[in-house]
Amino acid sequence: MRFSAALAADQFLPQRVSRSVRPLAARLDGLVNGTGEGAVAGRLSVAAFSIRMLSAAIALLSQVLLARWMGSFEYGIFVLVWLTAVVVGNISCFGFQTAVIRYAPEYLAKGRLDALRGILVTSRIFALAASSIVALLGAAALYLAGASVESYYVAPFYLGFLILPMIALGDTLDGTARSQSWVVAALSPTYIVRPLLILGFMGSFMALGLAPTARMALLASLAATYATTVIQFALVTFRLDRAIPTGTREVLFGEWFRVALPIFLVEGFFFLMTNADVLMVGRYMDPTHVAVYFATVKTLALVHFVYFAVKAGVAPRYSRLMHSGDRAGLEAFVHDSSRWTFWPSLAMAVAVLLIGWPMLMLFGKGFTEGYPLLFMLVLGVVARASVGPAESLLNMSDNERICAGVYAVTLALNLVMNALLIPRFGLPGAAAATTAAMIFETVALSLTVRRRLGITMFAFAPPISRPTSEGTR
Repeated sequence: MRFSAALAADQFLPQRVSRSVRPLAARLDGLVNGTGEGAVAGRLSVAAFSIRMLSAAIALLSQVLLARWMGSFEYGIFVLVWLTAVVVGNISCFGFQTAVIRYAPEYLAKGRLDALRGILVTSRIFALAASSIVALLGAAALYLAGASVESYYVAPFYLGFLILPMIALGDTLDGTARSQSWVVAALSPTYIVRPLLILGFMGSFMALGLAPTARMALLASLAATYATTVIQFALVTFRLDRAIPTGTREVLFGEWFRVALPIFLVEGFFFLMTNADVLMVGRYMDPTHVAVYFATVKTLALVHFVYFAVKAGVAPRYSRLMHSGDRAGLEAFVHDSSRWTFWPSLAMAVAVLLIGWPMLMLFGKGFTEGYPLLFMLVLGVVARASVGPAESLLNMSDNERICAGVYAVTLALNLVMNALLIPRFGLPGAAAATTAAMIFETVALSLTVRRRLGITMFAFAPPISRPTSEGTR
């Protein structure tokens, strides 16, 4: 039986409220019951959100157990090294993990299968090779740094460099799967399988009598990352072989690299900006404070998941609408994606503030010190959600360079403010700097989309008139 959200609004809500909810409810009917491309994108976002919510529970469980097993000091070391590995591993793809999403739908729509096969294979080879070089350079820099690096960080960082190539390849496989709208294949390995394996390997090491240190946690992460990426590689390759006929490959590396490079800057600046506060806390404060701040940010990540879920579903759709010339459809879809991001994010933010204290208590003694920080940080996250995945729209519309510029300025602002505020105010200074940077990013992205595309990307913008067929698309 088909569910009608509009009917439910009429029957169960007061008439005045029902009138305001009915347009959004009718749109929800199109997403749940529709069969066209817009409905598919909506369902992909719902699927991505479901995976990210499941992964949030898994991540919370794993991080709580790791913190309790290791204690705040060792956990802080692990957090800083693992986060650095994830950020640098993603950056080491040099934008090819997103360039695949940009080009694959276009090549498939135009029947350019040679070019499609070329970018799918080239992106994986390039990511693996580039990240391996970055890992070697990082290890050499660590060796040359010598005594300037705290001794308790040296061995863990060497393990982190070993993880880099598989993180980069895994991110590229995520992008490949997303380009084909395989949301489960894209998100499950990174956000469900890998954290469960890390927990499983760590538990096994402890069962063998090994001490639960940062080194053991990174060895567990190393084994889990390699296992997850190898399995994902086999599954994605199998599905690609079934979906795309075999044939020659057209390699347009220069063209792809010219597009991937600005995307690399955008993705790199975004990842650094998202995690700069934790990394800067690690620069100025001891591992115990890193652990407390990271636990707080991890709690707030429940709100971030809405944004990432919507982004996973809408990016390929942005690309298709942009290259199909459907201006009205694009504007309507952009408006919808902003609302899909903002309202669930706001609801999640309220929930996180309500349950934040007991959640931080789960990590162990002293972690509730981070609870007041949530009230500052949540302002930036909700503000950012009000413009939806604006950077994805810019990337899919050949505006990668201006988007990269926005993120460069935002990252610089974030780093400078953290450097000024953390030494003076400690963890509250990091939270204030991050919130200010996110609000600046929100305004800058919204203005950039308006100026470059003539589209108002804001959750409270007036609704866009849609073609009469839009409800079933």
